[in-house]
Amino acid sequence: MASVGSLVLRAVDPRRLRTVDDPTRDALFRVEWRPLPVRADLTTSVAVAEIGAAGDRFTDAPGYPDLRALAAAVGAGGEVPGAVVVRLDGGRAGGDLAAGVRAVTAQALGLVQEWLASDLFAASRLAVVTRGAVPVGGDSDGEHGKGAIDLVSAPVWGLVRAAQSENPGRLLLLDLDRADASGDALVHALAAALENEEPQVVLRGGELLVPRMVRAGEAGGPLLPPAGIEAWRLDTTGPGTLENLELVPAPEALEPLGEGQVRVSVRAAGVNFRDVLTGLGMYPDPDAYLGTEGAGVVTEVGPGVAGVAVGDQVMGLLPEAFGPVSVVDRRLVAPVPEGWSFEQAAAVPVAFLTAWFGLADLGGLSAGESVLVHAATGGVGMAAVQLARYWGAEVFATASEGKWDTLRAMGFDADHMGSSRDLGFEEKFLRVTGGRGVDVVLDSLAKEFVDASLRLLPRGGRFLEMGKTDIRDPQAIAEAHPGVSYHPYALTEISYDRLGEILSELGVLFERGVLESLPVRSWDVRRAPEALRFMAQARHTGKLVLTVPRPWDRSGTVLVTGGTGTLGGLLARHLVAGRGIRHLLLVSRRGPDAPGAAELVRDLHDLGAETVDVVACDAADREALASVLASVGGGRALTAV
Repeated sequence: MASVGSLVLRAVDPRRLRTVDDPTRDALFRVEWRPLPVRADLTTSVAVAEIGAAGDRFTDAPGYPDLRALAAAVGAGGEVPGAVVVRLDGGRAGGDLAAGVRAVTAQALGLVQEWLASDLFAASRLAVVTRGAVPVGGDSDGEHGKGAIDLVSAPVWGLVRAAQSENPGRLLLLDLDRADASGDALVHALAAALENEEPQVVLRGGELLVPRMVRAGEAGGPLLPPAGIEAWRLDTTGPGTLENLELVPAPEALEPLGEGQVRVSVRAAGVNFRDVLTGLGMYPDPDAYLGTEGAGVVTEVGPGVAGVAVGDQVMGLLPEAFGPVSVVDRRLVAPVPEGWSFEQAAAVPVAFLTAWFGLADLGGLSAGESVLVHAATGGVGMAAVQLARYWGAEVFATASEGKWDTLRAMGFDADHMGSSRDLGFEEKFLRVTGGRGVDVVLDSLAKEFVDASLRLLPRGGRFLEMGKTDIRDPQAIAEAHPGVSYHPYALTEISYDRLGEILSELGVLFERGVLESLPVRSWDVRRAPEALRFMAQARHTGKLVLTVPRPWDRSGTVLVTGGTGTLGGLLARHLVAGRGIRHLLLVSRRGPDAPGAAELVRDLHDLGAETVDVVACDAADREALASVLASVGGGRALTAV
């Protein structure tokens, strides 16, 4: 026992936690999902059974409708399985999110209680399978543009984790990709979890991940925006490594607007390979900046701006978009299509503008022609495939073999797809086309892959070079390959007027449903080094996006539940004094009758609050809470809870 006479607390500067000489860096930890190395041929060493409706089962293991049926089979002489698989996710919850959460969570609770109460399965493990229930690294907002996190089944993980802490060795959590319905993948993940005695395993893109404790000060931890700075951006403090990325002040983003400019509150920004090269100090343009595209809300318009107003949601080529504020020429933004998220919109501009300008403006691609799109599972590649098919062209594609399932899902058959990791595509596509080859090549590869691609233009054609690491001499290409025109290009070389025209045309096609947004995988901008490393390793399909923390809207109303209690009062005071919030709605069971409520209101007004409404409402009473929410409106709409 110890007797403490006094205790002194001191504030910790979060930035010091990332420095080597800080004595606290070894004291603070966080959880990261790390790869679990496993053999490709690993199989389960125990008998497996699966419970659930026949149509919902993942595996070929013996199936039973519920635990009682399984117990009956064991009682009749059957083998006690070492692992029992059950699916608990929101895939069948329908459109009512709240009802789905209640139903799936109640089902999980009942199942876990039944499992733990049975002595029959005391030596077995219940494997609870979810899909997209856990945010891992970059899928917090959707690897496929539809939201990767299943809010219905996410509570299942919290419930089962609590049960795991009290019943070690009895429960296992497995979370699959939302797009991966492979029973083999599930069995492999189950085998890995059992062999390594892992209580929680997540499968993402064929990779098994497990939670690990890491020091908060280790490289790779979240970046920290400058304290008290409204405008900041991602930048590198030195070339050679992505570990030198930092969030630095960007006061220039707040300077008065010039003719034709608009200021945008950035909500999401697309990641491109140019950003990787810039972060490493390898991009040929020394003035290149990080972040070239994004989506957000217009907060100010400059002189001479027409067609864009404050409050409009826009997407486009936003300079230095890896931060909360960007100033852009009005011609380089267009409205976000109806129903799109900011993440979807941020993934579009560079990919579709690059593909359109290359194929149409430079390549003159027309109906009946053929085109080879390299790296067709990347952002530009996927955009190019959509556009080429829209224009009536025959499309051939390459990608690493690990991404061929994505090509098949895009509608490619075996004759029209090849590997981007070896030169076999040249011979294959020449054979498939009877030696004709193709009319256009959209290239992002280098060295011998460029030479092989040029030989796929035996009748002449157009070679469109997007890459930056192996630029050839157009005259030399023309001499070596008669009839071939060679076009290296970049968006920075295109006039703003032409970019604006293409953006407008794309907007029409998106609104009509002719074109679709790209698959998206997102990271918070404070974890930008992870996203750029992920792209550098070519592990992605579609687009990577960085989401930007939304700033507090000081003109709106902030609701605080339990607002008259001790914690609620402290938070309310902080919101006013520290965040500049001027309109508060404090909700508690006793409301104005709560002890200290009147004093709290006076304090908040003294700190600078303009309106403080205290309302009696039990936040667990759905109808009462709905009534309170409905009362908020006008010029002070609810902007935070």
